[in-house]
Amino acid sequence: MVGDAHGQLDWDKLRVFHAVAEAGSFTHAGENLGLSQSTVSRQIGALEEGLKVTLFHRHARGLVLTEQGELLFRTVHDVFGKLAMAEAVLTDSKERPRGELKVTTTVGIGTTWLTKHIKEFMDMFPEITVNLLVDDRELDLSMRAADVAIRMREPTQPDLIKRRLMTMHSHCYASPAYIKQAGTPRQATDLDRHRILVYGYEAPAPIANTNWLLTAGQPEDAPPRTPVLQINNVYGLMLACESGLGVASLPDYVAHANKRLVQIPLDVEGPVFDTYFVYPEELRNTKRVIVFRDFLVRKLAEWRF
Repeated sequence: MVGDAHGQLDWDKLRVFHAVAEAGSFTHAGENLGLSQSTVSRQIGALEEGLKVTLFHRHARGLVLTEQGELLFRTVHDVFGKLAMAEAVLTDSKERPRGELKVTTTVGIGTTWLTKHIKEFMDMFPEITVNLLVDDRELDLSMRAADVAIRMREPTQPDLIKRRLMTMHSHCYASPAYIKQAGTPRQATDLDRHRILVYGYEAPAPIANTNWLLTAGQPEDAPPRTPVLQINNVYGLMLACESGLGVASLPDYVAHANKRLVQIPLDVEGPVFDTYFVYPEELRNTKRVIVFRDFLVRKLAEWRF
């Protein structure tokens, strides 16, 4: 597929095509590749001319793949993903771990816990470059969107290796300033008289009953309490809670060591969930994956959430 007399499908053109399809414009693809917009446009034009098909519909707002473009993109995306996986395995050092390690996890774990400890890992393994991708969506490890993931639920894909890291608990928290002003709720029914902060509609799906403070202590047929603020990631929720705006349910890995927050001992428990370290089967023997996994296991064993 890749080589022919006219070079319509040479690697350079396919790399440019893949970047354009993902970026949706020649300009953004050029920025990502370090090429000018005109060079990118010329490469795509040459590819279309060689194949004698139109790969993109050109619109004022950007580019949209044609049916033939979709077919080529799916194939190229799959090939490039497999090539990247093969490269990671082949170039893995037999001595010291080295190379880039792409790690994905949720906004909460990534910003409030992992970044605090990443320096220690990189001091231990200076030849590993970490690329941390924080996103409450689950990125596709099989397509090399990342090498490894820390996830808040057990993966179901058969080609992924999983290692349970620990069980996380959630509790009700507030700032000292809020408690001084509004008092401490002791029972779930006391929440009727308090300002409640919750996750928005795009909150991470894996954790069941994330917004339990809205219904805690109420009869099943009672309408939920009305929150004063909804925000769609846990880091923002923590900051709002720190500011004294109200009470919030936060996972202990976010809040337990936060001196600007106080845990409120309600008579009901918040959600409990397991975290997992996940990576593709192909990276089973990759040294940088192994040492990062062992580092996480050791660091989490030192903490008591």
